[in-house]
This record gives sequence, C-alpha cells and structure tokens, in this order.
Amino acid sequence: MTGKTAIVTGGGRGIGRGTALELAARGCDIALVDLIPEDLARTKDEIEALGRRCLTFEADVADHARAAQVVGAIVSEWGRVDVLFNNAGRSMPKGILEIEEAEFDNAIAVNLKGAFNYIHAAAPQMKRQGAGRIVNMSSLNAHTGGVTSAVSKFAYAAAKAGILGMTRALAKELGPDILVNAICPGIIKTERSNDLIRAREADLVRGIALGRPGTPEDVAQVVAFLALSDPCFVTGQDISIDGFQWVM
Repeated sequence: MTGKTAIVTGGGRGIGRGTALELAARGCDIALVDLIPEDLARTKDEIEALGRRCLTFEADVADHARAAQVVGAIVSEWGRVDVLFNNAGRSMPKGILEIEEAEFDNAIAVNLKGAFNYIHAAAPQMKRQGAGRIVNMSSLNAHTGGVTSAVSKFAYAAAKAGILGMTRALAKELGPDILVNAICPGIIKTERSNDLIRAREADLVRGIALGRPGTPEDVAQVVAFLALSDPCFVTGQDISIDGFQWVM
C-alpha cells in the first residue's frame, strides 16, 4: 500500500493513534488531526519511525471551515487522499433531565457533524481520483441506546446512530468509486477509558464472549481491512468490534 495517504481525525491517542500506526506500518503516509499538540507530536514521531511521512493539524473537527483548510493542505502537499478515518468523538454522559442544550449541540457537532465536515472536504478529491475509502466511527451505543444502570449517553447514542444513517446513504451516493463503512466498537481500553473500565472490569468481561475488553489494535485491524483491502466488496456496512458483547 506504499504511496497511499490517510487522514485520521482524533489521531493523537487511543483508537486514532493505534489505527494511524497500523496504517503507517502497512505503507500509508498519515495526516493526523487532533486538539492536543503533545499527542500529535508523539504520534508523528512514531509514524516517522516507521519510515512514513506525517502531517499534523491542530483542529476541532466540528469546525467546517477548518476541515476544508486541513484537507486542502493535505492535497496541496501530497496530491491525493486515499483513506479518511473519521475517528474523533466526544462522550456526553448525561440524561435528558440533566443535559443542557449547548451540551447536546456539542455532542452532535463533534460526533456527527465532524464526520460530515471531513467527508464534505475529502470526497471531491476522492471522486477526482476515481477511488477512496471512508471509515466512520460509530459505536455499539448506536444499537443499544447508550443507557446503562449507571449513566445515560443518549445524545452520544443519537449522534452515533446518525453516523450509521449517513454511512449507508453516502455508500449509495458515492459508490462505486468510494467505499463508505462504519465501525461500532464496544468496550475498548484507551488512555481515557482505562480507569473507568478497570473499576468495573470483572463485571464487564462477564458480558463479553471473548472475555476481555478490546484494544485500539483490535479496532485498527478492522479499519485497515476496510481502508486497504483490494478488491473489497464491502460498503454501506456497520461492523461491530466488541468481542460479542451482550451486557453493557
């Protein structure tokens, strides 16, 4: 896959970082988008240590104009965009009786509109190339409703369910040149989730057939398949990456 380029939003840490490194190891040059400069710098160093080129952009994915600037800079530098992984997201653990309008708007802006922003910017270039792959980050919460005995994440679940509808619609609209799929991770151990998972890990894994939480590397393998497999007869799909999790 040498010569391919990939954009990874939320690429500084967690699933984004793991996927960026996996794609780099498979020969892709990587453009990282994140809010935290230190995370961007660390992951850039790791990608370059694998012998691949890396561009970094400090940006909020909810900013539509900034998305256009970022993608324009990537195309100017590298001439193409082969893969877009819309990974950036933000949880919103508040129920309907607690949440403020601005918090709901932010959950939609980051988790749903953020993906739209980067697709809107990157799809024209993919069309000009005659090929491209888009992988959108949804969540198991899109299927379960995001409600447990401990907390409601209804706004997050709503945004992630919107990702699934957008994925199916764009697979029809952009095919056959551009493949568009979504992934739905379950419980994944990342820097941000480790403490929360550790506190309930014994209970959580009892509801997972494979008996453990997932890792960023587990997710990265699936994204890499969707992004790089050639030929690939998979589009418009949402793929659960949850070790078969039936208890939230």
